[in-house]
Amino acid sequence: MKLSHFNFNLPPELLAEYPTENRDECRLMVIDRAKKTIEHKIFKDVIDYFDEGDVMVLNNTKVFPARLFGNKEKTGARIEVFLLRELNQEQRLWDVLVDPARKIRIGNKLYFGDSDEVVAEVIDNTTSRGRTLRFLYDGPYDAFRKALTALGETPLPKYINRPVLPEDQENYQTIYAKHEGAVAAPTAGLHFSKQLLKKLEIKGIDFAEITLHVGLGTFNPVEVEDLSKHKMDSEEINIPIETAERINAALSEKRRICAVGTTVVRALETSVSSSQTLNPYKGWTNKFIFPPHEFSIPNAMITNFHTPKSTLLMMVSAFTGHDLMKKAYEEAIKEKYRFYSYGDAMLII
Repeated sequence: MKLSHFNFNLPPELLAEYPTENRDECRLMVIDRAKKTIEHKIFKDVIDYFDEGDVMVLNNTKVFPARLFGNKEKTGARIEVFLLRELNQEQRLWDVLVDPARKIRIGNKLYFGDSDEVVAEVIDNTTSRGRTLRFLYDGPYDAFRKALTALGETPLPKYINRPVLPEDQENYQTIYAKHEGAVAAPTAGLHFSKQLLKKLEIKGIDFAEITLHVGLGTFNPVEVEDLSKHKMDSEEINIPIETAERINAALSEKRRICAVGTTVVRALETSVSSSQTLNPYKGWTNKFIFPPHEFSIPNAMITNFHTPKSTLLMMVSAFTGHDLMKKAYEEAIKEKYRFYSYGDAMLII
């Protein structure tokens, strides 16, 4: 498969700028791989496709307000700083992206907040846009993190061309988010409401949780025609022992194991044993899944509609079958499904 196989014409008006009013009432396209059928439903109908003992695997990462706006010393130029990951808690070192990048040099200081309560110094230029910042903050670590959270903005994707609203803080977070560390939401999970989770639980569906802290690498464009030459950024994952045990029990009983989102698929497929079961794992993954790929753990998947040439679309193609995926996307455009982070959902069984 080549990059050009994943290009299609996406009308810009189909990129969702706002979420559906009720989480579980977005549209749901259901693709049956065996029957080669496509159905149109509402998200809460997802319950009809699962039985007692089936497992839904959720990514419980929590998005932190990663986008900050500061001013450069002397010139006062406004600089956007996007926090990617904490490198050293004690020294308050962070991996960040800065925009505009050309204005920032090693040794420059940036001031954040009305009273310049947080100051950062650029100590390394790692890539063309990437930097390492050291935050100069006198107080204890908890107070420093609280200050960062207060200064930060919900990191909505760049395509959302509107101001961030107070309600985005809640809307751009799954209701089961627990462990802070993601700079983007695992968006397939945004469609679950408390009521729907309760109904699934009453029906006897099991839930297993993993943590994958979504990084911006997920959205990096693929710039090579030969997909085997694309390198994914590493993301931190944790698959607890109890999750592996629950999934392996369901595998042995030939139950449906549904990955809620591409991040869950990546985590599960990272840690497969030689006997095609799931191993517990805590570490990093840079796994890139594209066709052809033999999936070992999930046999169903919930995902959003992805943009052309994206690594997420390539994973969906590997899971669905390329021709059926193309047919589904053609239908989604014809039926005006909403794409990307705040868009509609797809269930592949």
